[in-house]
Amino acid sequence: MSKVVKFGGSSLASAEQFKKVGNIIRADKERKYVVPSAPGKRFKEDTKVTDMLYDCYRLAEEGKDFHEDLKAIRERYDEIIEGLGLKLDLGAEFDVIAKNFQEKAGSNYAASRGEYLNGIVMAKYLGYEFIDAATVIFFDEEGNFDADKTNGILSERLSKCKNAVVPGFYGAMPDGSVKTFSRGGSDVTGSIVAKAVKADVYENWTDVSGFLIADPRIIKNPESIETITYRELRELSYMGATVLHEDAIFPVRQEGIPINIRNTNAPEDSGTWIVGSTCQKSKYVITGIAGKKGFCAINIEKDMMNSEIGFGRKVLQAFEENEISFEHVPSGIDTMTVFVHQDEFMHKEQKVVAGIHRLANPDSIDIEADLALIAVVGRGMKSARGTAGRIFSALAHSKINVKMIDQGSSELNIIIGVANADFEDAIKAIYDIFVMTKL
Repeated sequence: MSKVVKFGGSSLASAEQFKKVGNIIRADKERKYVVPSAPGKRFKEDTKVTDMLYDCYRLAEEGKDFHEDLKAIRERYDEIIEGLGLKLDLGAEFDVIAKNFQEKAGSNYAASRGEYLNGIVMAKYLGYEFIDAATVIFFDEEGNFDADKTNGILSERLSKCKNAVVPGFYGAMPDGSVKTFSRGGSDVTGSIVAKAVKADVYENWTDVSGFLIADPRIIKNPESIETITYRELRELSYMGATVLHEDAIFPVRQEGIPINIRNTNAPEDSGTWIVGSTCQKSKYVITGIAGKKGFCAINIEKDMMNSEIGFGRKVLQAFEENEISFEHVPSGIDTMTVFVHQDEFMHKEQKVVAGIHRLANPDSIDIEADLALIAVVGRGMKSARGTAGRIFSALAHSKINVKMIDQGSSELNIIIGVANADFEDAIKAIYDIFVMTKL
């Protein structure tokens, strides 16, 4: 068996955290391939190394002296190296970084150096081989991840390594310049490596013991999720659950490789298993609740709308012309509502309204702002009667007005629209009815 293990920034923020990681890796000989993030915050007011690099490079771009800032970044690494008792000097690496900053190598290059340097330290600490991600992970000319090229070259490279460290977050463009994934992209790198070696498990180590049923900032000590499917995870991630980068599931999903979210600071916890499918029943009818604020609803009315062929397409064309994506489109016989992100829509609202009038000739258009969308997700909902009724009952009991409800055909999720002001209370009410009372 082989396992790919990815460690987040909080797990590698200091020498003490590095030691915890080392103990975890050495405790299981199957943990053969390691993907590290850049050092995160050591304490609440601290700054992540990636943010330090962005700030440092900004000075270089502005033609200002950045060497003191770069020195502070080096001190972070030297502190870790000294704390681990390693014989390692990163001086030459920082000389190269300074030269490339001076020559304005780009913000992608700057941001990637946190993972790159941490990979060198990790490889030295473990006695593993270091593989620069820029030599095995590739993007195409448009900046899109090149999955086929990467998998071929990375598979061949890792087949020759018993153990290896591959830094997360970045790869290379066709011209050799560094390109990063979006923030949190080390999760994606771990998934790519797991696919390349056909790992049995992809362990993603962070500072929480897996996924929680609801946001702990809203629900005090919410229960954890033992097992969640990829599809459930996609729904929750899209609506704001952020333990794992949402793109990280695609490479391993294709290979049927499970992901195990674990806690570096509590390695004895089993965490959350993310799987393709499972016969294991959820502890509750729902698997999780997640949501976002900041939406608005554009309500379009037209008599006999349902018999007018192409009406929906005409309405959505007005949004497409203004480069606005929609979230949900619930409709009735004579009504159609389009939910969009308010910050994207507000500056173009009159252009969109004019476009709808021009293309679809509606009877009226009404806009409602400051709305929130909440996703109630669970594979157990399909076989449970009255799930939507319980949600309505819980919200009515809490005096919360439901603006919209939309259930997918898979019966995997129910989306509820409420006012921004009712967002937290709505999540509390739904959590209480499904988890606390278990009715």
